[in-house]
Amino acid sequence: MASGPNRSLLGEVEQLVLLAVLRLGEDAYAVPIRALIEDEAGIRVSRGTIYVTLERLESKGYVTSWFSEPQAVRGGKARRHFRLKPPGLAAVKVAKHAIDRLAAGTILAAPMGKKS
Repeated sequence: MASGPNRSLLGEVEQLVLLAVLRLGEDAYAVPIRALIEDEAGIRVSRGTIYVTLERLESKGYVTSWFSEPQAVRGGKARRHFRLKPPGLAAVKVAKHAIDRLAAGTILAAPMGKKS
């Protein structure tokens, strides 16, 4: 695994948002990202935190975004969708690998024969 001062570490919220974007695929925009994090991780994150984190991840080159067509309802707005880029996927893998290695040999480690 690469290490050193040039590798940018992911914060906890960045990890959660990247994983939610990965899981949601083409449906990844702020509202379902926030809902997935709350439903699956049990962590409440404000809308503002989601938007700021997505902006930061895009500036790091970890996600890309585009606007959908406006919703087919009166006054419908376009949604800003997000997709993981290869560096974003790599960053999540590095973070997960680091956590798994640190957890090895502790009560958090997966039992033998099972993968986490």
